[in-house]
Amino acid sequence: MIDILFEDGEALVIDKPAGLPIERPRKGGPSLEDHVEELKLGFQRAPIPVHRLDTDTSGCLLLARNPKALKRFNKAFEERLPQKTYLGLLSGMPAEEEGTIALSLSKISSAEKGWRMIPAKKGKPSLTHWRLVRGVEGGALIEFKPETGRTHQIRVHAASGLGFPLMGDPIYGNGRGAARTMLHASALVVPREGKPDIVAHAPLPADFARLAGPGPVEMDNSADVAGDADG
Repeated sequence: MIDILFEDGEALVIDKPAGLPIERPRKGGPSLEDHVEELKLGFQRAPIPVHRLDTDTSGCLLLARNPKALKRFNKAFEERLPQKTYLGLLSGMPAEEEGTIALSLSKISSAEKGWRMIPAKKGKPSLTHWRLVRGVEGGALIEFKPETGRTHQIRVHAASGLGFPLMGDPIYGNGRGAARTMLHASALVVPREGKPDIVAHAPLPADFARLAGPGPVEMDNSADVAGDADG
């Protein structure tokens, strides 16, 4: 069963498990599509993901429960109205305690390495605010608030902007330190005209919590806007 973090007549926010892709992989295997029936929750229509999270990324994922809601939520993400907060385990300690990373990103591919994103002057502008939460064994726990929503944005900004990849990242790092890329979509706020905001918080999954160490994670609740991809 997938945990429901928020539910009303037009929206669901689920706690997507790490390792579960949103779309069915070309080679087959489990995906979010396998959970469509249970996520109907009595509705005739299956809910549709509004934005994306990488397969390894856990946490808050917004689903629209009807076409009208999907159109409205897509417009909100295009206008960068939702506020998205991520937690990541960095494989090193940054030199500063907070800052903003501005690196334009472009997609490249090769037969040897497949596709990936790289910093490029002619790429799409990308902006991520970050804050050191605390040091952990082998690195640091970082809060990320992306202002844009480019593919792999947080992962590239961590590796190229902060100088350290996320633990376990096999593309922008060496894949060491964890069994998966340690990125968690911890909070999501989506404003709605004439209705209460959609507000959801996803608890840390067990593998992330073990590496993050004991003690609560105090979040910065200041309002930063975010885009439609996780990084």
